[in-house]
Amino acid sequence: MSLDVAATKPHERLAQALAPEMAAVNAMIRERMASEHAPRIPEVTAHLVEAGGKRLRPMLTLAAAKLCGYTGDYHIHLATTVEFIHTATLLHDDVVDESDQRRGRPTANLLWDNPSSVLVGDYLFSRSFQIMVETGSIRVLGILADASATIAEGEVLQLTVSRDLSTSEDTYLKVVRGKTAALFSAATQVGAVISGADQAVEQALYDYGDALGISFQMVDDLLDYGGTEAIGKNIGDDFRERKLSLPLIKAIAKSDADEMAFWTRTIAKGKQDDGDLEQAIAIMKKHGALEATRDEALAWSAKAKESLQSVPDHEIRTMLSDIADYVVARIN
Repeated sequence: MSLDVAATKPHERLAQALAPEMAAVNAMIRERMASEHAPRIPEVTAHLVEAGGKRLRPMLTLAAAKLCGYTGDYHIHLATTVEFIHTATLLHDDVVDESDQRRGRPTANLLWDNPSSVLVGDYLFSRSFQIMVETGSIRVLGILADASATIAEGEVLQLTVSRDLSTSEDTYLKVVRGKTAALFSAATQVGAVISGADQAVEQALYDYGDALGISFQMVDDLLDYGGTEAIGKNIGDDFRERKLSLPLIKAIAKSDADEMAFWTRTIAKGKQDDGDLEQAIAIMKKHGALEATRDEALAWSAKAKESLQSVPDHEIRTMLSDIADYVVARIN
């Protein structure tokens, strides 16, 4: 049976093509999230790691390494590192956002408490550095260390501009490049680096991850106002949390005085009433903010696919291109 017949979604086809490697990554995740002295660490970690996520970021590392002809074992370490960094950021994000649902399940901070989520997240960050050091590559260590710092920087920037109605699209892009795209681009880049790929291929895979991550986040922003509960989050969470996501920024930029008064009350001051989410969506639709966000997500997806023209011809390259399409297909 061909991969296309066995699995219809691009990330499922990629997962099947990388099945032995992903099994090794999952085994290393279970091994390295253990703690001899603090059983709460594997309890909290397992709740999130085993929640049915697509494991897209570690798959990108494995895919990049396979695409570049890597024959060693350290791509398993790097994919595990990427997943641990991602899981740590999710634990911290849910505390910052005071979220009660993640991937359709109660968040760790709701089931345990905020201190547990923060400290287990810290443990996973530390664990990730222990694992990446085992590769013996200073370049890999530098890339992932930089990505970790950039993620934290992006989260802090988002926190400082949150609820500021003057937030620009340029600032939004800086936030997204930090909190989301940085790990995507690092995931693909380290797969090339560990393989000894040439500079052009490494840059192409970095550019692919960067553009894919930006598109991914824009789609998530859009789904918050037009998705379904099946995506694993409550519709309107960004509005209730007063996040200046791209659809909101675009709508604010075109709002009249009455609409600005609405944004000031609901976002800047946080005084929200029944029906406000529906009114917010109506204003976004009036000014074409949702459609404009969709167009930008599609443009970044196209940029991701274009970046792949510089990498070796391989079935994995086709799957990566299909994933770029699939990310935006969620909004069709």
